[in-house]
Amino acid sequence: MKILLLGGTGLVGKQVLLSLLFYPQIKKVIVWARHFENSSKPNLPIEVIKVTWDDFQTGKVSVPDGIDAVFCCLGTTIGKAGSQEKFREIDYDYPLLAAKQAKEKNVPGFYIITAMGSDASSSIFYNRVKGELEKELMALSFPFLGIFRPSLLIGEREELRIGEKVGEVLGHIIPFGLFGLKKYKPIQAEYVAKSMIYSLLKDKPTNPSKPMVKIYENDILWEIGKDHSF
Repeated sequence: MKILLLGGTGLVGKQVLLSLLFYPQIKKVIVWARHFENSSKPNLPIEVIKVTWDDFQTGKVSVPDGIDAVFCCLGTTIGKAGSQEKFREIDYDYPLLAAKQAKEKNVPGFYIITAMGSDASSSIFYNRVKGELEKELMALSFPFLGIFRPSLLIGEREELRIGEKVGEVLGHIIPFGLFGLKKYKPIQAEYVAKSMIYSLLKDKPTNPSKPMVKIYENDILWEIGKDHSF
C-alpha cells in the first residue's frame, strides 16, 4: 500500500511513521511537510514533499495518483496558531481540502485525528470546529472514513503545551476511577498511531457501494494501543 501522511512531524504523525516500519504491506509513505528530515528506512521508502499552504491551496501540490489511504494527523492549538481564524485554517481548511482532493483521486480510505468531544453544535469553539470537519468529511462519502477521537495526548513535543502537560500529570497521579476511566484518560500518541494502522489493516467495507464510517473513541484507542504490540 502507498500512504499519504499529513502532519508527519507532529506528535502522532511521527509515531505513525515509526509504527509503519513493522508492516511489509506498506510499500511507500509520502509525507507532506514544511520541514522534515528524510531518514528513509530500508524497508519503508519515505518520500518527503515540502508543501506550503499556498502551494496546496493554489494547486501546485495535490494528492498524487495511486494512493491507498490518507492519514491526516494535522492539528494545533488556538494558542500556538495565534487566533481562532488561524486555528480553523490548520485544523479545518487544510484537512478538508486534502480530503476533497483525495476523493477526486478515488482514494479508498481517509483516516483522521479529531478530538474527544467533537460536536458540530458544541458551544466550545475547539470542539465545534472538529465536529464541523467530521460532518464535512462524512458528506464526502469515502469508501472508508476512520475518525479517531483521543483525549489529551501524551508524548514528547517540540513545543510545550501547558494544558496537555497538566493533563498528563493528572492522568498519572489521580486514581484511575476518578479520572473518568479510559474514556477521558490522557493517551499516548503511540496508541493513537497504532489504532490508525490497525483500522487501515482491519476495517474493510462489507459493501463497496455503501460508504463506511467508523469512529474510534478514546477508550477504544486505549484498548487497541495496549493489546496490539509489535
